[in-house]
Amino acid sequence: MDAWVWWLIAAVGLGIPLVLTAMPEFGMLAVGGVAGAVTAGLGGGMVAQVLVFAVVSTALIVVVRPIARRSRNQAPAMSSGVDALRGRQATVLERVDGQGGRIKLAGEVWSARALDGDAAYEAGRQVDVVEIDGATAVVMG
Repeated sequence: MDAWVWWLIAAVGLGIPLVLTAMPEFGMLAVGGVAGAVTAGLGGGMVAQVLVFAVVSTALIVVVRPIARRSRNQAPAMSSGVDALRGRQATVLERVDGQGGRIKLAGEVWSARALDGDAAYEAGRQVDVVEIDGATAVVMG
């Protein structure tokens, strides 16, 4: 059997733990195995094949792993649920003041209160949602 076939078998063998464990390092080693297969297919000797495998695998681990870790630690760009309601506009349905009131937010009726306890917003007025406190939207005009 040709050397490039052995390298491809090794790459597949390294890809299996990637799928089972979700450890990206195995994927990077599998890519190194494919690079070794390409080197063998182009006629490179065993030393060249092993060097290409080692260099490609190491380079991927050194370069890609920190980038992946950094992106994994970042907060998602898209908010969902209650977080997605912050900053949206709502329409006052019943007078909203520091004690309470009702607004229409994202097609639903919400209880609301004014951020500034002295402020009051009459029905029909557009207000901005500052935060969601439990089941109450905190708004300001």
